[in-house]
This record gives sequence, structure tokens and C-alpha cells, in this order.
Amino acid sequence: MAFLADSLARIKPSATIAVTDKARALKAAGRDVIGLGAGEPDFDTPENIKEAAKRAIDAGKTKYTNVDGIPELKAAIARKFKRENGLDYKPSQITVGTGGKQVLYNALMATMNPGDEVVVPAPYWVSYPEMVALAGGTPVAVDTTIEDGFKVRPGALARAITPRTKWLILNSPSNPSGAAYTRAELKALTDVLVKQPHVWVMTDDMYEHLVYDDFVFSTPAEIEPALYERTLTVNGVSKAYCMTGWRIGYAGGPEALIKAMATIQSQSTSNPCSIAQWASVEALDGPQDFIPRHNKVFKERRDLVVSMLNQAKGIQCPKPEGAFYVYPSCAGTIGRTAPSGKRLAGDEDFVTELLEAEGVAVVQGSAFGFGPAFRISYATRTEDLEEACRRIQRFCGNLS
Repeated sequence: MAFLADSLARIKPSATIAVTDKARALKAAGRDVIGLGAGEPDFDTPENIKEAAKRAIDAGKTKYTNVDGIPELKAAIARKFKRENGLDYKPSQITVGTGGKQVLYNALMATMNPGDEVVVPAPYWVSYPEMVALAGGTPVAVDTTIEDGFKVRPGALARAITPRTKWLILNSPSNPSGAAYTRAELKALTDVLVKQPHVWVMTDDMYEHLVYDDFVFSTPAEIEPALYERTLTVNGVSKAYCMTGWRIGYAGGPEALIKAMATIQSQSTSNPCSIAQWASVEALDGPQDFIPRHNKVFKERRDLVVSMLNQAKGIQCPKPEGAFYVYPSCAGTIGRTAPSGKRLAGDEDFVTELLEAEGVAVVQGSAFGFGPAFRISYATRTEDLEEACRRIQRFCGNLS
């Protein structure tokens, strides 16, 4: 359609949202479908956070706010960064957006020029390369391996950097793989970046609190103070606080960048929801004791899913350190024939046939830049996960 912008040709719709929508549609049509596509905790938002939102409504805190966040939330975010990450940010160095996605998008829109490159380790969250392209830049994928736990190595990072590189986007724990970088692994990467003063770091720490087996979370600016002035530390309340629908993300970074991001936001959405902002103050400042309780359940689910998938014929599933995803390879199934008679040419065929044959909705690895594989979100009822894994085992066993 000639009326539409050329920039639309540079991007694809979100595969994770597409899978979730398809699962919902099939369920509505009466199919028995288990949807494992959405990256959303199945726990409800904690009561104290919901009560804070109600108080905000009753107090009339329902008007426009500062474009990039109320002072009270910026202060709570500053306290969080200091308390948990050892990072000092003034309120003028903090931005609040409508979810972490808007914060990332604002940063790219505020900094990218045609020809600029952004290094993105693969597998990557589906939106990173699309946002880079929409902002006029060029995403540069750096492949990792299942043997390396889906983590980019210092040599590969160094080789990917060119004079045109503007950002490295780092996501730990990772969506889609659940891989999380140890302090030593991050230090090896920051050592590369210190020698490349033109490269900035966009670190997506959204899954910071979702780590298991005594893993200790670290973030780049905390590990390497020399990178503080060129790091945007992005986080949010969506995952750990079970507030996906509240749409609050935030970041700390250099004042000039934060100001530029506010300019972008002022001409797009303006302020995030006032009520969600007040709820987020309570989330960050209030009790945190539910997080380890949730993590205990997530860890049990992770262990269940990893164990059951590794018993499926042709599947290899590594055990991730964090988030609530597993990212199994389905390389052992490619070239085989599904019960429908369809020969599996790649992971997209695998997920399509799995949905048709067994009613299990997962996301193909090719959407995350690394295949043949698929992503499962285990942020869903344990009974459903167990049944889904049984169906996957059956599906793989029925391939000929």
C-alpha cells in the first residue's frame, strides 16, 4: 500500500505477541491449547502495590505528571539503584517510560543516525533489532553457542565492533535464553568496551531479580565504573513485581541522554500512567519478601521443564541461570516428518506442527535470531507445564 511509510518495510511484527494472540484465538474457538509464548508471571500483583494504586486514585493523583516520571518515583528508583546495584544516579539522570520497551526505544530514537550500528548478541529479544531498524540504524547480530550457554564471548564482541558501532545491547538474564552473565563474564566484556570509547552500553536488566541456584546478579556500570558515563541501565517493575499490565519501565544514565529521551517522550506518549507510577513507588520501596517465594516456584518449574524436555527425542535443553524461559534446540527433529505428513524444514515448521498436533504454543527460535530452537515461558501453572512437556515428548516421539 503506497500510503504507508517505507520504514514499515524494515521491521517485522513481534513473533511472541503473534504466538500469544494465535493461542488465544484457538482457545476462543474451543481448542485445547496450552500457551507458553507470553513472558508474563502468572502471579497476581502483590496486595500492597494494588492498595497504593487505590490510594493514589482516592487522593486524586489522576492528572498529567512530569513527562518522564513523578519526583517520588525517580527518588525511589535512585534508592533502588544505590541499594541493589551500588550506582549513584540523581533524579535528573533517571527516566520513567511506559514499560521498558519505550525506554529502550526512546534511547535509540534519541541517538541513532543512518549508518550507525548496534551490536546485539543472538539469541536476542525480538524487539531489539526491530527498534534499531526503526530508528534508522543497523542491527549487528553476534552469534553465541549452546555450548557457551548462549553468552557472547569477549573475542566475538571485539570482532563485531566497528567505527560505526554506537551501542551494545546486553540483556542478562536473557529473554529468550535465560542466560545470565557472572561477574567475571561481564568483566571480560567490559574490558573490551573500555578500549572502545565510542561504544555505549544499553543494559536491559528487566529480569534482575529472577535468578536461581545462588546466582549473583551484576550490571556493567557497577562492575566497570569507567563505563558509567556511557551506560544506560534499564529496568522496570513488570517481571519481578508481576506488574506487566501496569506498563512502567525506567533507566538511569548520563544527564544529556536522559534529557534527550524525555524530549522524544514529550512528543510521543507524554507521561506514563500516574496511578501506575504511584504503585511503582510502593513496589520499589515496599516489602520484597514475595520475590524469593516466587523464585522458588519458578526454579521448580525450570527444573521440571528442563528435565522433561531433555527426555524428548531430538531436543537438547540447557539449564538457564535466570528469567523464566528455556531455549531448547530442536535440531534433532529437523528433516523428520510430522504426523500431518509435513517434513520439518526448520523451527517455524516445528512450532506450527506442534501447535496443530498437540495444542502447545511456543515461539520459534528464528524469531530470536538463533535456531533451530524454540522458546518456552515457564511463567505459567505447573500442571499446564507438565502437560505441555508430555505433549512435546509425544509430538517428538511421533516424528518419523
